[in-house]
Amino acid sequence: MIGLPAPVALDFTTWFRHSMKPLLHQLYEKYLSDDDCPSFIKSVSQSYLVGTIERLTTASSQMVRRASVLALGFLADYESNHRLGKVLQDPDTTVRSMAEHAIQQLWFRTGTDTQQKELLVIERLNLSNQFEKAIVRASCLITANPSIAEAWNQRAIAKFNLLRFTDSIKDCHQALELNPYHYPAAIGMGHSFLEIGDNFNAIDCFHRALNLNPGLNFVRAQINFLKKSLN
Repeated sequence: MIGLPAPVALDFTTWFRHSMKPLLHQLYEKYLSDDDCPSFIKSVSQSYLVGTIERLTTASSQMVRRASVLALGFLADYESNHRLGKVLQDPDTTVRSMAEHAIQQLWFRTGTDTQQKELLVIERLNLSNQFEKAIVRASCLITANPSIAEAWNQRAIAKFNLLRFTDSIKDCHQALELNPYHYPAAIGMGHSFLEIGDNFNAIDCFHRALNLNPGLNFVRAQINFLKKSLN
């Protein structure tokens, strides 16, 4: 007589635990297993609205928070800037790191489609050390839409590299006025103050950046170094 198979209690337990996880958690685990980001984004977009994903960035589950930040980096636009700005304070190092990447993607998703493409062109000009051209195109974009914080920041980067530190400070300040979570603009402003010998204002700018993004350990080290120098 052929014996009956043994009960599969362990398999049921595994299935039960899996089924109790939020869908976003399950999709994120599948992404980690398959390394298939397009499928993850497609599945999330079919199951969640961006507003729901934003709310999940405050979930108690660390995995859900990671999944929500990853999804926002692909699916959200500048309207999610405030939510991701808050996530920069998350207690989980991975969530904070993912939020850094995601929020900077959002900064290029403001304005019309043409203006967003122009922002990417200006960024590439800066990356290729074509700073004069970057200033010209950033200035045209600012004239067309002065509310784009990243346009001011990109022009500030170009001006800094051309040693126009005072002008760079003004553009960084405007970027922060438009986008109070723009910690790179605060860092850039701090470096410009250093270049003109104003260490006190530089420290203030670095503190501002650190308050926005506590994960900036290199900025913390810079502050400590400057304070020791002043003492």
